[in-house]
Amino acid sequence: MFHFLLLLSRQGKTRLTKWYSSYTNKEKARFSREISNMVVSRAPKLCNFLEWKEYKIIFKRYASLYFVVCADRNDNELIILEAIHHYVEILDRYFGNVCELDLIFNFHKAYYILDELFIAGELQETSKKTVLRLIVQQDAQQENPSEGKVDL
Repeated sequence: MFHFLLLLSRQGKTRLTKWYSSYTNKEKARFSREISNMVVSRAPKLCNFLEWKEYKIIFKRYASLYFVVCADRNDNELIILEAIHHYVEILDRYFGNVCELDLIFNFHKAYYILDELFIAGELQETSKKTVLRLIVQQDAQQENPSEGKVDL
């Protein structure tokens, strides 16, 4: 189970966060800062798995973004890396080679995709086509909001 997911820039700035376990705002800020420092300062040739507190940090860098997941110690790291890659592939298909600016200016879409994939820190949808179809449907509803309304 994921406890939280962070997207960080190479400079350590948080671009997206999703918390699946309850923490106070102070803890969230401290965790983000600690993990950001650990991940960004890590040499590229070192392992993508870190032990942190009673958790495991799994991260992967794609272009200028780090995708970081905090999971239980007994979770399989390779499955989590595959889940991260799955999310990145869907972002790539939707945005057409996703970059940091796509996530800054369209963060609501990135959150929507994340919410379609993961519920309560568990992978729920494995089909990329299904997720992309749902996102396109949501885009169509936003463009034509009157189509989804029922007259009473």
